[in-house]
Amino acid sequence: MEISVCLAAGILLPLRRGAEERVGEDLPKLARYEFFADYPRIPERLFEMRATTSISQKPGQAASNGTGKKNAFSESAAWRDVGAGWQPLFGSFRGVGYSIEWHDFLAKRDFDWAASFHPGCLELCLNLEGTGFVEGRGGRTDFVPGVAGFYYRNNDALKAERKSGERHQFLTVEYARPFLAKHLAGTEATLHPVVRAAVEGKTAESTAGLVTKLTAAQQQIIATLRQPPVYQTAQAVWYQCKALELAVTFFMQPPPEEEFFCTRQQRLAQERVEQVIFLLKQDLAEPPSLEELGRQIGCSHFYLSRIFSNHTGKTITQYLRQMRMERAAELLRSGEYNVTEAAMEVGYSSPSHFSQAFHETFGCCPGLYPLKTPTQQR
Repeated sequence: MEISVCLAAGILLPLRRGAEERVGEDLPKLARYEFFADYPRIPERLFEMRATTSISQKPGQAASNGTGKKNAFSESAAWRDVGAGWQPLFGSFRGVGYSIEWHDFLAKRDFDWAASFHPGCLELCLNLEGTGFVEGRGGRTDFVPGVAGFYYRNNDALKAERKSGERHQFLTVEYARPFLAKHLAGTEATLHPVVRAAVEGKTAESTAGLVTKLTAAQQQIIATLRQPPVYQTAQAVWYQCKALELAVTFFMQPPPEEEFFCTRQQRLAQERVEQVIFLLKQDLAEPPSLEELGRQIGCSHFYLSRIFSNHTGKTITQYLRQMRMERAAELLRSGEYNVTEAAMEVGYSSPSHFSQAFHETFGCCPGLYPLKTPTQQR
């Protein structure tokens, strides 16, 4: 079968021999177009895949190779409507045994993402924005902003949807069973039952794992995964370490009776810090006062200030300003807000104060953003 790619009228580029086996994975990287609004798109009419043998493939299904056999599973068809909102960052599920992917899109209708789940895959989802669920035999995992959860697809397909009218931002790590079996060997006693079933290649009583709140540190990991702080030659080792770090963090659960007092205190302090961040995010323009935060969380605001600084390295005021600037930058990048409107959205009534804070954060005035500056390129 010959496969060629047409980038524009009259230009037909044949793919190299053997590329047809990878076209399902590589096609989104060659050209992505956006079905959902609000993202730059490549018009669909400028991109066309032509083959001497016609292929009719549903999302998440293996395509026929013309000989009656089926090629390996490909998830690219499941994300076709998302276009550039699906960004594979590193790895290969069938190659190195894990794949790290970033998702950022606005759903104009309920979006079925179950077709992206590889058979024999344990998938971890770090959900920053948007709501959705994954449902299968014996359980259901519900996602809201700021949580992490995992689910296991053995052979039976799962049901999963992302809610319409919402912006969805989440990172997924897809783990193949052989990868987990190799690196988690000897830890079976501490693994969640769903993970243990995946590692052992057995059928789990439930396909859904636990859902936990994302900590500030875990949210920072998402940012570093998108922009790795290492040279390209070191990224294979770095990404594998991060994939294993996330697996150990979310898949291993020592019994509650083994939790030390100091560990419990640290966990409670971390949960309070996360509550502060959650409450601040609800209304960046008019956030609750420090006293109100202490009242809602149930502790002294002096103690709350101290543990917050210890865990984040910033005061609550400094952290609020950082979140405001990040949100303002997001609004400016969208092209739908001017500087004054973005400032008002995040609680600044004075454009000059907003510009000063923005410049200190990003290294340029908001009127020039998003020009690439040394600060933004870090």
